[in-house]
Amino acid sequence: TGICPCMKHSTYRSQLDFQINVCVQADKQQQSKDSVYFRDGVRRIDFILSYIDDKDGEKKQDRRKEFEANLQKIGLELETEDKSESEDGRTYFLKIHVPWEVLATYADVLKIKVPFKANDIPDKKDVPLSWLCTPYRLPEHVMQPEPDYFTATFDKSKIDFFLIEDKETFFPPSTRSRIVYYILSRCSYSKEDKDKKGIKRLLNNGTYVAAFPLHDCRYWTKSIDANCESERYALYKYWARFSSFYKEQPLNLVRKYYGEKIGIYFAWLGFYTEMLSYAAVVGLLCFIYGLATFDENVWSKEICNETIGGQIIMCPLCDKKCGYWKLSTTCSSSWQSYLFDNTATLFFAIFMGIWVTLFLEFWKRRQARLEYEWDLVDMEEEQQQMQLRPEYEIKCTHRRLNQVTQEMEPYLPLTSKCARSVLSGATVLFWISLIFACIIAVIVYRLAVFAAFAGIMKDSPTNNMDLIGNLITPQFATSVTASCLNFIIIMVLNFLYEHVAIKITDMEVPRTHVEYENKLTVKMFLFQFVNYYSSCFYVAFFKGKFVGYPGDYSYMFGKWRNEECEPGGCLIELTTQLVIVMVGKQVWGNIQEALVPWLRNWWVSRSARSHPESLYSRWEQDHDLQSFSQLGLFYEYLEMVIQFGFITLFVASFPLAPLLALMNNILEVRVDAWKFTTQFRRPVAAKAHSIGVWDEILNMIAVFSVVTNAFIVAFTSDMIPRLVYKYAYHLDTESTMEGYINNSLSVFNISEIPEKNRPEDGENPDWYRDYRYPPGHEKQYTYTMQFWHIFAAKFAFIIIMEHVVFVVKFFVAWLIPDVPSDVEARTKRERYLIQEYLHNYELEKLKIQLSQNQNGPSIECLHKGRVGLID
Repeated sequence: TGICPCMKHSTYRSQLDFQINVCVQADKQQQSKDSVYFRDGVRRIDFILSYIDDKDGEKKQDRRKEFEANLQKIGLELETEDKSESEDGRTYFLKIHVPWEVLATYADVLKIKVPFKANDIPDKKDVPLSWLCTPYRLPEHVMQPEPDYFTATFDKSKIDFFLIEDKETFFPPSTRSRIVYYILSRCSYSKEDKDKKGIKRLLNNGTYVAAFPLHDCRYWTKSIDANCESERYALYKYWARFSSFYKEQPLNLVRKYYGEKIGIYFAWLGFYTEMLSYAAVVGLLCFIYGLATFDENVWSKEICNETIGGQIIMCPLCDKKCGYWKLSTTCSSSWQSYLFDNTATLFFAIFMGIWVTLFLEFWKRRQARLEYEWDLVDMEEEQQQMQLRPEYEIKCTHRRLNQVTQEMEPYLPLTSKCARSVLSGATVLFWISLIFACIIAVIVYRLAVFAAFAGIMKDSPTNNMDLIGNLITPQFATSVTASCLNFIIIMVLNFLYEHVAIKITDMEVPRTHVEYENKLTVKMFLFQFVNYYSSCFYVAFFKGKFVGYPGDYSYMFGKWRNEECEPGGCLIELTTQLVIVMVGKQVWGNIQEALVPWLRNWWVSRSARSHPESLYSRWEQDHDLQSFSQLGLFYEYLEMVIQFGFITLFVASFPLAPLLALMNNILEVRVDAWKFTTQFRRPVAAKAHSIGVWDEILNMIAVFSVVTNAFIVAFTSDMIPRLVYKYAYHLDTESTMEGYINNSLSVFNISEIPEKNRPEDGENPDWYRDYRYPPGHEKQYTYTMQFWHIFAAKFAFIIIMEHVVFVVKFFVAWLIPDVPSDVEARTKRERYLIQEYLHNYELEKLKIQLSQNQNGPSIECLHKGRVGLID
């Protein structure tokens, strides 16, 4: 292979520098280093460890020496690339290969499923008009990179039972890297303390710089090695480029290359995006309905009419500094509000309650199919029983007998577990309380800033009261600045809490990786739920609801008058708040996900780009990429679930939200694919049979969304008051909306406003929005009967809507089976075949033993020989 002998003798390097350099240059000329094989060109590199040999790193050298010696004892084969071979002249690369015996042993331990028979169940016939989908299809070799087999759990003692053609390629690279990482996570690196083990701790203390499996080639070109699969190139060509945004995803290839856990994420994201297209179409139709019926908006015409709205003088929006204003100044915001506050809004709120049920039920069916196709049906038990977290094994010094396996295993005492859980829960509650404190601070800011802006304009004419520089209203300026402040607070709190959540989850010492992620997910989502949605909940359900009336306003902390809705109503402000937070989060998320990793990689690899490809080794190329953290998928799920909450919890205020989410997700799928394929090191393959605890969170949001949308339609929009007026209080025989504006306003005598709160004298009488008796009435300023009728109608609407939607939801959930019938049949067929084939296999073994018994050695000798062969 052209390897210089002097490279094997580090003790002579100081004397033979010249010879080494000559040998290295000759070796680089003879062999390309853009390879996934050892120097012999036969053994595949299954994992890479990199480290820097520090001058004062004797402890690190001892740890590495012991760790690598233990790896070799296990059976792994190692090969080191000297630092003189690396780009920076400082980094060593340790290449790891797993021979067949080790693979077979740990495949048995991890209960990995492997093929034993070709699938003999015929596929369903072609769907009619399937040719219409041809433009969206990918080549068959990309969609189905492997033949379809029946699979069974690997058993080292029954190797000839499985379909093994080539031992070197029987286990795919993703499975091989998973086995290596399992070994690395449990290998000791200290002679004195055997509890000191695991590659994660060695990475944390700087003994190793990085640990990762290799990509199989460069993403923009195939590997020059014919034995290399070049799956990364196929993924980039058919999946990661934005020009393929309308194509289906090669999920089987994603699963083969990255593992089931990442495959499940992209399957869910693709299915969610597909279902969003239906909600986006219906939402767009509702918006078009609002445009089409624009001229039927009678109440907005009355507001804009100078003889009606132009003659109505409204009460000041704040004390002392605010002046009187004409209702006609809200003309434009009233028209804007109608686009989202019309009868189609009610229909869309009910539709989304049913849509979210269909989405979750059809996803269960899709997930069940993937579980079968990707051999994940019995995966949960395997995960819980076999894959304890190394940190759990290290920190739990107590041992007890497992009643199932009858083996001693580590455990955390109940008292310790309870104490850790209480401390963790108290920490989460403290941070959530901090969010509420920030919300109150933002509300106070809004009240103070609005009064300040209003004070600037108190000398303006009445019809021009709201204008600052003829462009910005005080409501608009307050809303924008408060939203920016709120967004900054959200980002800062997210950044700080993220580290706290990880620390307290580590403190709880979860038993398995699944349990760890579930605990962290619950903590992070509770915080993010309050953090992102609190401003929308405030606008939807609190702002303008506890204002009081002129002369008896309600005050926060006895100082600031409670905030009223914008002249156009609270619904349009809720829409504005939703768009700002939702779109701002998506834009910021895409910048973080795509631009930041690209800039980091560009900076790290800037010097290596000028070198020939043959000198820029495969391990160095991947080393220069960003590391994909163990919680990488967690943040991807969190981003999408928060978006799911925006488009379901508050969709009654903004029917175009699913359309915005759809456009974002079409981009998100390709950005994530591009990021995985080009910007990150290849992650260690991991199994997952579902999206985990996120499924429960989505169901919780789905139920909660029915309630929030019912309350938005009833209390935030003007739909119920308009319907009550139209059918109960309109004086003419024909039910119309004429006169609604006058009916929805109440009169107040401005002379009764306290002197300390009264602005300069204005026109009289003074109007405000409420249903109260006028001055001079025996019940002046108390609620009219119409108010109580509307209040009763709102609650009746909430009860009826919730019951109708929940009945339909539960009926649909009952009607749609969670597992498709063909998947159920295939699963039963596979289990039957496993039993039948194992029975026949053991029977043939027994026949061979009996025949050898009659003509050969004794049973006892044969048995001993077979045991020795198996071992």
